[in-house]
Amino acid sequence: MTTSEAAYQLAQANIGRLKAPLDSPQLKDFVDSLDPVNADADAAEGFVWRLESDSGNATDVAVFGDEWLIINMSVWQDADALTAFMYEGRHREMLARRREWFERVRDMMVVMWWVPAGHRPTVAEAEQRLLHLRANGPTPYAFTLRTSFPAQGAEPVPLAVPDDLGCSV
Repeated sequence: MTTSEAAYQLAQANIGRLKAPLDSPQLKDFVDSLDPVNADADAAEGFVWRLESDSGNATDVAVFGDEWLIINMSVWQDADALTAFMYEGRHREMLARRREWFERVRDMMVVMWWVPAGHRPTVAEAEQRLLHLRANGPTPYAFTLRTSFPAQGAEPVPLAVPDDLGCSV
């Protein structure tokens, strides 16, 4: 690990639009899997932090002012650690079933960015980074796993989010 990589950690936010209320029979398997998958994340190599409310998860954390949206946000040592967790075990099983629980949305709903080691991002930061990604495509300020940037790009870049984007997702 280089000095710049040790100075930064990878933040990720994934927003989903629910197909039904969290307490519905349709989402029972999803809700029942939250605690075990979150425990897997907490124990995963390279895991640093995840957003959670008093419930122990983030399903009741407001995002974009839309009650049908839920957010998963976490910080990892690097993209390799995040990827290893995403595509293994229970999380992989849930990922394979995501269309049962979440609407297909045309807009980008996943964003990644580098944060200084020890920083815990806010939902407002995630919303800003996601809107930036939608407006500008992948940049060092906000990117995806498919098009990522090294940690040296963690500082903001001079690209703005247009005011007319709103927060429709």
